[in-house]
Amino acid sequence: MDIILLERVAKLGQMGEVVSVKDGYARNYLLPQRKALRVNAANLARFEAEKAQMEARNLETKKEADALAVTLDGQTFVVIRSASDAGSLYGSVTTRDAADAATVAGFTVDKRQLVLTGAIKELGLHDVIVNLHPEVTATITLNVARSAEEAQLQAAGKSIAELAAEEEAAAEFEIQELFDDIGGAASDDFGDDAGSKASNEE
Repeated sequence: MDIILLERVAKLGQMGEVVSVKDGYARNYLLPQRKALRVNAANLARFEAEKAQMEARNLETKKEADALAVTLDGQTFVVIRSASDAGSLYGSVTTRDAADAATVAGFTVDKRQLVLTGAIKELGLHDVIVNLHPEVTATITLNVARSAEEAQLQAAGKSIAELAAEEEAAAEFEIQELFDDIGGAASDDFGDDAGSKASNEE
């Protein structure tokens, strides 16, 4: 199907370009989202008549998106989730979760604007792309952790594997100290017995 783009569409073209796309893509996405019009005489005439307005509107929304991108880009939002000791989530973090986390922090972001670079099924730091405008994107980071304390440690650069290793080392150290204390107490007792035996023989 031939269509006229009403805004820039990634990997397709700029506003005003006439491009050919698959019928399903046009019918299910581009036309309902008002990103394009079917090519025919009436629509071409309509586009030419409204082109100046569309360009002005596009420029205005781009300015707003640029301003938001400045404050949003590079932000980190914490998402608390249950997970196994190995760091695997019970479920996954979705674009809705990311949008909710951004909204709680005071940013107006719609889940449809968010693009996950991959499925989020592990604890850790994950980058998410925010499409603020056809020509403006920002990148945010989701800090997925089991607690606020764990999120702080992850933000400081420690991975779940490192945290688990540290916890294990600390536990082993405590056990070793406990054994050392028990061993020390036993040798003290044994020493006392030997000393008292020697004094009795005299």
